[in-house]
Amino acid sequence: MVDLETRELRYFVAVAEELHFGRAADRLGIAQPPLSRAIRLLERRLGVQLLDRDRRGVALTEAGRVLLREAATALDAVAAAARRTRRAADPQRPLVLVTKAGASHELLRRLLDAQAAEPGAVPVEVLLCEIGEQARLLRDGQADVALMHRPYDDLAGFDTEDLHVEGQVAILPAGHPLASRDRLTMADVSDVPDLPIARWPRLDGTYPEGPGPEVRTQSTLAQLVALGRTLLVIPASSRAWQWPEHVAVPVVDAPRVTTVLAWPSGSHSLAVASLVRSAAALRDTASPADA
Repeated sequence: MVDLETRELRYFVAVAEELHFGRAADRLGIAQPPLSRAIRLLERRLGVQLLDRDRRGVALTEAGRVLLREAATALDAVAAAARRTRRAADPQRPLVLVTKAGASHELLRRLLDAQAAEPGAVPVEVLLCEIGEQARLLRDGQADVALMHRPYDDLAGFDTEDLHVEGQVAILPAGHPLASRDRLTMADVSDVPDLPIARWPRLDGTYPEGPGPEVRTQSTLAQLVALGRTLLVIPASSRAWQWPEHVAVPVVDAPRVTTVLAWPSGSHSLAVASLVRSAAALRDTASPADA
């Protein structure tokens, strides 16, 4: 078995991403000759060619493309382990909870209030993120727990506590004819010629086919709806960011969405366990804003 060093992986990732030894050396803050020697030594140790080198430049081989993916994952894991270790050494540090901006607002507020009322509870710091970023922030150690939504968010490798199940609403421009309806179906909103439904990224980061705009940030999405360029279907409790130019209409046959509290599997953090207990006590106690 070949034991790879993080230094070797960092060197290789720099070259693989720059596809130029000089630029990679500048990025790493080292001279080019030792970088070239390190990459050749890595290739000899692995017994594979990672890079094609010719007068036209540098290109990744298939083995090199595989190592680039694996090395990036490994370096992220090492950095996450260091961050979690440093955080664990400080018992007074706040617990970081990450959530999509505007999502499950009332539930989050009640969770923070419940945790703050616990004797000796660790303070909770809220980290707001964009669509689909919670899993990465949990995995890389920047957050301890997350509010996430099944089936839309990536829950692989996390323990979860189900908190609330709810329906979904369509967010529409206030002047659109559909905005005057009391209820809608997925068929009503899936093929509106003048108002294509917004396309959210899948778990792998790609977007489904369709005429609607690709969206990733709440601010972009809110403005596109207000301008009459798109509509979207979201959990009812995610309406906290709704603008005056928006109208929310229940979509009666949309999939139900479960809000969960998620944290890395195998966590032994007493602070995380305390927050999970507070969250479990709130399970299925919907507020009027969630209805």
